[in-house]
Amino acid sequence: MTGPKLLDGIRVLDLSRVLAGPWCGQLLADYGADVIKVERPGAGDDTRGWGPPWWGDPATKTSAYYLSANRGKRSIAIDIATPEGAALVRQLATEADVVLENYKVGQLAKYGLDYASLKALNPRLIYASVTGYGQTGPYAPAAGYDFAIQATGGLMSVTGEKDGVPGSQPQKVGVAVADLFTGVYTTTAVLAAIIERGRTGVGRHIDAALLDTQVAMLANQASNHLIGGLRPKRMGNAHLNVVPYQVLATQDGHIVLAVGNDGQFARFCQLAGHPEVARDERFATNAGRIGHRDLLMPQVAEWMLTRSTAEWTALLEPNAVPCAPILELPEVFEHPQVQHRGMKISHHGIPSVPTPMRFDNERPVAELPPPGLDEHGEAIRAALAAGLYWPPKPA
Repeated sequence: MTGPKLLDGIRVLDLSRVLAGPWCGQLLADYGADVIKVERPGAGDDTRGWGPPWWGDPATKTSAYYLSANRGKRSIAIDIATPEGAALVRQLATEADVVLENYKVGQLAKYGLDYASLKALNPRLIYASVTGYGQTGPYAPAAGYDFAIQATGGLMSVTGEKDGVPGSQPQKVGVAVADLFTGVYTTTAVLAAIIERGRTGVGRHIDAALLDTQVAMLANQASNHLIGGLRPKRMGNAHLNVVPYQVLATQDGHIVLAVGNDGQFARFCQLAGHPEVARDERFATNAGRIGHRDLLMPQVAEWMLTRSTAEWTALLEPNAVPCAPILELPEVFEHPQVQHRGMKISHHGIPSVPTPMRFDNERPVAELPPPGLDEHGEAIRAALAAGLYWPPKPA
C-alpha cells in the first residue's frame, strides 16, 4: 500500500500550519520522508478546528480539512515561545534535512529558530519559508491568505462571468489554488536543493511566496499581456485563445467542449451535421474563429441543445473531439478512470485522496495516518531527553 519510499532517510521538521506548508510536508511524507509536525499545545494546527465535517469520535474528532494535508506526519506539541520549547526545536533541526515554516517574516528570529540561527547548527539544512508576499519587499510583513492572493495576483480578474452578465463579478477558484500550488512549487524547490546538497554538502534558504506563485500561475494570460499588450478580462467559461472552448448547455444539462485545433473543429462540425461551417473561411482556422467568436458561438450553442450531455459525449469522444460532462464530487469518485487509477483510498480507515504521481506503476503513500495533536510527543521528547537529535520512526 505504501509504495516506493524515494525519500527514505530524509528528515523533515514541519513548523507550518494551514495549507501551503503542510501540503508540501505531506507530499514529502508520501515520497518517504520522515516528517515531524510541531504544533501549538492545546490547539494545534488551525485547521484542526475547521469543521464540520469531522472524523473520529467526539473526544478526538479532527476536521476533514486537516486530514487532507497532514498524512504521514508525527505530531509533537511544543510552545516555541518558551526557551525550553525553542531548544527542543533546535535539537530536532540539528539533524533535520529540511525545515518548513510559514511564520511572519522575522518572527522566528526572536526564538533563535530562523534560517541563520539553524544554519549555524546545521549547514546542510534546507530551510523553506512560506509566506504570502515573500521575505523581501514592501508587503513582506503582511499576512497573506489564499483568497487575498487570488485577488492581488490577478487570478480573480480573469475568473468569473464576463461583464454585462447579470450577477457577474470576479470569482475565486473553488479550492485554495495559491496555497496548493505554492505547496507543490515548494516541494520541487526542496527536492532540487536536496540534489544540489548532494554535490555541495550545503543547504539552502528557500523563499516561497504565495503572490509570486500566483503571478507565475497566470501562465498564458500573463504572456498574452506581456507579449500582446492585452488586458485579459473575465470570459466565464470561454477561452481567450481557443474557440470553441467553453461550457455549453445541452438538452439536459451542460458539457465542456474543448476543440483544440482545426482538425477537431472540422470533425465536430461533421458530427453535429453542419460540415459547411468548418469550410467557411471565417471559421476554418482558430484565429478566424477567435475573430468571429460572436458569430460562431450562438450557432454552436443551438446545435448543442439538440442532444443530451450523454449523447454528445458518446458521439464526440470516440471521434477524438475533446469534451466532458461536468461531474459533481460523488460522480468524480465513481468515474471509471478515477476508480481505475486508484484516486480514492482508505488510509488507516480514513477515506483519502493519494498523491497523483506514480513511479514504475506504484503510487507512494505515507505510512502514518494524519496524527492526533501531540500523538507522538511523549515518545519524541523521551528520545530527545536521551540524547537523540532525531527520534527514530515508530515501529
